[in-house]
Amino acid sequence: MYTGMSSALSSVENQRLPTIDKNSDAQALRKQTDQFEAVIVKMMLDNAMKDEKNIFNSSNDPGDKIYKSMFRDELSKASAGSFGFSQMLFEYLSERGTIS
Repeated sequence: MYTGMSSALSSVENQRLPTIDKNSDAQALRKQTDQFEAVIVKMMLDNAMKDEKNIFNSSNDPGDKIYKSMFRDELSKASAGSFGFSQMLFEYLSERGTIS
C-alpha cells in the first residue's frame, strides 16, 4: 500500500469529523459542509507539512509541534469553502432533498 495513503488513513482515525444534520436549513448545511472541508484540508496539510523544518532551535521542543498543529488548524479553517469539497457536498445533499 502507498505509504502516504496509510498515514492519511491513520490521520483520519484520529480526527473528529463533524456530523452533518440532514434536516438543517441551507445556511446551517453550508456551515456544516465547510467544517467538513476544513477537516479534509487539515488532514492534507498535516500529511504535506510533516517533514517541515523546526521553527524553534530544539528538534524535540513540544512547543514546535503544538504551534505547527495550531497553525495548520487555523489555516484549514480559514480556507474552508474554497477548495470545492464543501460546494460538491452541499449540492449533493441539496439535490437529495435533505434541506428545506
